[in-house]
Amino acid sequence: MVVLAGSGKAFCAGHDLKEMRADPSAEYYRKLFAKCAKLMLAIQRLPVPVVAQVQGIATAAGCQLVAMCDLAVAASTARFAVSGVNLGLFCSTPAVALSRNLGRKAAFEMLVTGEFISADEARQKGLVNRVAEPDQLGVAVETLVASIVAKPRVAVAMGKALFYRQLDSGIEAAYTDAGQTMACNMMDEAALEGVQAFIDKRPPNWGGKGAA
Repeated sequence: MVVLAGSGKAFCAGHDLKEMRADPSAEYYRKLFAKCAKLMLAIQRLPVPVVAQVQGIATAAGCQLVAMCDLAVAASTARFAVSGVNLGLFCSTPAVALSRNLGRKAAFEMLVTGEFISADEARQKGLVNRVAEPDQLGVAVETLVASIVAKPRVAVAMGKALFYRQLDSGIEAAYTDAGQTMACNMMDEAALEGVQAFIDKRPPNWGGKGAA
């Protein structure tokens, strides 16, 4: 497991606008946003779940980061926005992540208004999974992590890879891929042990092969 956490008022405030304005060239901006996309895709391609522990505001590319993490737990005081439009800059790269996590109208509203939403609104819209009081945020993340690392590492890794692949496929191709993945997963010793344990009505003995 990977937990991304921040400190202070902001979880992640996005790009440094002063730095961006200091070199106003198309080539610089293309390289900057390509580097950002590479980071976001790396999160998705990791074989372990990535959890955002959001203690403060997450704006623009920071909100994109939350959306790209596999899971997110936010403090009740956290707030979220893709506010580039307020400066005349539509948050196009964050739009990729938001449109794949929120409903289309909810994502587009955030993108065209630039308005902040609360942690509870973020949970309702699907941007975060859980909300906790600030002093309980770490505990809430630990609880979520513990429920995942107790599962076989191979099953979680295969499942994460399939989850994102099938989202980009038509439904027939998605079912074909999912069926092949399940067949492969079923042949793994962790799944064989888990199924046998269910049949035997006993806890599975995975020998510490968690997802951590």
